[in-house]
Amino acid sequence: MMLGILMILQSGCKKSSSSSSNQPSNAGPDVTDVDGNVYHSVIIGTQTWMSSNLMTTKYRNGISIPNVTDSAQWVGLTTGAYCNYNNEASLAATYGRLYNWYAAADSVNFIAPAGWHVATDADWTTLTTYLGSSAGGKLKETGTTHWDSPNSGATNATNFTALPGADRSYIGVFHNMGIYGFWWTSSHSGTNGIDRIMVNTSVNVSSIDYQMNIGFSVRCVKN
Repeated sequence: MMLGILMILQSGCKKSSSSSSNQPSNAGPDVTDVDGNVYHSVIIGTQTWMSSNLMTTKYRNGISIPNVTDSAQWVGLTTGAYCNYNNEASLAATYGRLYNWYAAADSVNFIAPAGWHVATDADWTTLTTYLGSSAGGKLKETGTTHWDSPNSGATNATNFTALPGADRSYIGVFHNMGIYGFWWTSSHSGTNGIDRIMVNTSVNVSSIDYQMNIGFSVRCVKN
């Protein structure tokens, strides 16, 4: 009987160990948005980042973010909205959703879950400075399942798992899937929003200002 009890206890310990081994060594806390989507996170330096793109359809307070599918309507927006790439909802589970800057930077309703915020330009600078040269390679998912070849220098050493979620342009057109990942920051420069960019042919993380009605991915950082 005693032997049987010991075997059960050992079996339980192995199961727990196996489960924890599925988590990366730099895993942070999980967080759930108002839609019930659960996001894993990773600790990189002094920051804790979501390890996937935001996919909520509501602001933190429960107010719905308009899903704008019509290109002409998208172009004229000066308020928050989201869309799915090519208006295909099935892609959101992998790539997250695309938001215009007005939704990403909303400081009244807030798009990030409580205790988190949309990464600022300074947050991204802290991240890339910590990672040093080839920061994009350390952030990009490896292989060519989602990134187009050659996916230069991708190691995903940080478990950030950056994906090429592409964009919806200022004229409402979807393009760049597999080639570019764009992430809005909540920062702006004049009348343009500031975003960060990774590409399949580079290990860099670039910064550029774009029109606020463009649709990009969003990553959040723990407060």
